[in-house]
This record gives sequence, C-alpha cells and structure tokens, in this order.
Amino acid sequence: MADDISSGVDKDFVEFVVKSIVSQPDKVVVTRTVDDMGVLLTLQVAKEDMGKVIGRSGQTAKSIRILLRVIGSKENTRVNMKIIEPEGGEVRGGELEDEAASTSILDDPDLEV
Repeated sequence: MADDISSGVDKDFVEFVVKSIVSQPDKVVVTRTVDDMGVLLTLQVAKEDMGKVIGRSGQTAKSIRILLRVIGSKENTRVNMKIIEPEGGEVRGGELEDEAASTSILDDPDLEV
C-alpha cells in the first residue's frame, strides 16, 4: 500500500466504476480512511444517482463491495464501502435507513384493496 492513505487502487476503482454509471459524475466524492480494521471508503453521490449506485435490491452496491474485497485480498487488507445519503442518512446494504424506507404501501390509507 502507498504511504499516502488518501489514495489507493481501491479508491480509484470505486471512483471509476461509480462515475461510469451515474448521470452527475462531477458530484461523486470518495474518501478513504485507514484504521486498524482496514480501509473504509465513503461514497457520496447526487441524490438523483442514489438508485443507480445502490441498484435493484442493492445488487449494484453489493457487486462493488465484492470486487473491493478482491482488490483488498490482493493487498492483504480489508476494504469496506459506506454509501452516504445526500441528506446525511446512511445507506447500508442497499437499504435506506429512514422513515420512508420503513413504511409500507399497505400503510397508505388511500389504497383500496
């Protein structure tokens, strides 16, 4: 691993892949931190691009994380990625952790069954 912890092949990989799939690549920000647990990449994208990065049922984010594990294994380090929602909430495993994600369509009082 390079002496500069703010850069690495893992960070470059995430930037390249995410900028390739989003509609606003200039708003993609990847920060890299290293601690005793390994490397943590924090990803921020535009609000409109969150769905593209997470993917259906979280499959896109899961795939990026799997490929990061492969990159990390080549460098004998553990690499994790955290996606930050633009409003400040966290997104983990493709699931939004806010009230909107916890409500069901069945909770809609206007829905006729």
